[in-house]
Amino acid sequence: MESSEIDAAEHADTEELVPKKGAVSVVWKFFGFKKSDVDQTSILCKCCRAKVVAGGGNTSNLLHHLSRKHVVEYQECMKLRSAPSTSAGNTGKAKEKSSQMTLRDAFARGTAYDKKSKRWVEITNSITIHIAKDMVPLSTVEKEGFTKMIHTLDPRYEIPSRKYFSQVAIPNLYQKHRAKLETDLATVKHFAATTDMWSSRTMDPYLSLTVHFISDEWVLESHCLQTSYFPDDHTGELLAAGLQEALDSWGLSEQKLVAITTDNGANIKKAIELNHWTRLQCFGHRLHLAIERGVKDDRIQRAVGVCKKIVSAFSYSWKKRRDLAMVQNDLGLPKHVLTTETPTRWGSRQMMIQRVLEQERAISQVLKDDKKSRHLVLHWQDVDVLEAVNKVLSPLQDFTDALSGEKYVSVSYLKPVLSLFNTSILAEEESDNQLTKDVKRNILAYLNEKYADEDTDDLLDIASLLDPRFRTKYMDKEKVEQVLRRATREIVSLVQAQQDTLSGAAGAAAAAAEAEPVPAPEEKRKKTLASFFKRQSTSTTSSSSSTVSEEESVKMELTVYLQTTEVDSDADPLDWWRCHQTNFPRIAKLARQYLCIPATSAPSERVFSTGGNIVTCHRAALKPDAVDRLVFLAQNL
Repeated sequence: MESSEIDAAEHADTEELVPKKGAVSVVWKFFGFKKSDVDQTSILCKCCRAKVVAGGGNTSNLLHHLSRKHVVEYQECMKLRSAPSTSAGNTGKAKEKSSQMTLRDAFARGTAYDKKSKRWVEITNSITIHIAKDMVPLSTVEKEGFTKMIHTLDPRYEIPSRKYFSQVAIPNLYQKHRAKLETDLATVKHFAATTDMWSSRTMDPYLSLTVHFISDEWVLESHCLQTSYFPDDHTGELLAAGLQEALDSWGLSEQKLVAITTDNGANIKKAIELNHWTRLQCFGHRLHLAIERGVKDDRIQRAVGVCKKIVSAFSYSWKKRRDLAMVQNDLGLPKHVLTTETPTRWGSRQMMIQRVLEQERAISQVLKDDKKSRHLVLHWQDVDVLEAVNKVLSPLQDFTDALSGEKYVSVSYLKPVLSLFNTSILAEEESDNQLTKDVKRNILAYLNEKYADEDTDDLLDIASLLDPRFRTKYMDKEKVEQVLRRATREIVSLVQAQQDTLSGAAGAAAAAAEAEPVPAPEEKRKKTLASFFKRQSTSTTSSSSSTVSEEESVKMELTVYLQTTEVDSDADPLDWWRCHQTNFPRIAKLARQYLCIPATSAPSERVFSTGGNIVTCHRAALKPDAVDRLVFLAQNL
């Protein structure tokens, strides 16, 4: 053989083999083709360079060759086959592996969830809660961005239609939470409420009702019951009937209603009077009206009018706002925007005045540079008036905010707050000018007049008594005995009602026992001497307990309660009662009854804010029933 032929044969044996195109089986790691074999027709073993026949892409012969000729390589191949799925097409690359899903995984990934499956229900419920709690439009489920996000999170989930959420998912969620709330309310012994009227963007009238109670764990619960469509005339008679229907629809008894907090509307006041319910006037509205009366002075009205014009000038001019920001930076003032007064928002006038005084130097500099607005620059007389008004009103805003909460006790604060107004906050000082004194005097006169009502005063006294932080501290000394007598009567009545309930339950149990078959009488036994002493002891104990009446027990308990250690003013009265209800079980019943009353009608105002976020210009076609459901869910979820 010639040397050229020998070199060609050696080259053929050492020629690098290329992998099979599109190979998926790991067995091809051990087989390949010559580069010159473009059509890849001759399969060669990488170990022994033997030619192996495998027609139609079948790899059985290749595995058989490895098992007979190369045991070690065969075992390696079988390990690779049993390991997680790998791509054999990349085996030619140095130690490079890429994961590849199995057929089962690919099938599962491409199969949509069954609409009765647990996973589909969980995701659908989460989307429903998102729509209700975050007050987003139902059309969100059809928007491209939202659907793409859901598909990225779980490709197997198919989003139901908008119609499904509006007609099935949202109503079902509403019914579920309504049923749960009805169950909770069924065990409530006493509750308070707030109510108000509201007109939506489409001028549809709604009547709101919120309920408040203290749970067995001494947690103050607050819930929106309904925002019902009220197309009838807003007369006192029709409102009274509407409120009664609202309570009946929730299975709530009027006898359990301690008090209802409302604003000062004549129709709502008449409705409460017709229903013979105890009404507490909203402190926020009362204080707002007191401030309105206190600032009726002509000088104040002129200065406030200039403030409104200044705020309006900056609100409608982007150039003035730009210049104001630049001057604020030069003068080192806070970069705050001016605040507009909103007649229906408590304290907004004081916030406007305070912000104008804060930015007075910057405002003056910007206005002086514009010939058309120089007349709006505040004179020193206006600044003096605004400072006098701000000095009086700024402390009052904090009290309004604090008393508007619904997650903590607020009604017992009213008596101390009114006392604080008279003795400190609104008390005249020597440094006050005449205008400041007049504003303070007018506000105090109005508040004292409105809260001098006997029923309101008695309600606030009993609430203050049941708060361990205050007790009798802020009561008129001559009224303390009267309040204690009332508390005693009400506690005795509560205890008697509870005993009657237990007696009724015991009677029902006895009647059920009588209906059962009577067992055979036991054999009569002769009495022992010890039994006579036992009877004597029992009768003596009964006689001694009967000598102390329930009323005297309540008086003793009240006496001890009033003599207990003083509680810090920052303490939570509900936490205190949770710890001490075993020491004062009778008084605790009355505390749970009265301390749930809200001091303001802010809970109803919050309901309307929620309604305004739902009935927007883009959702003005929502039906009243849908509005009621969506507001309920947004407030209670």
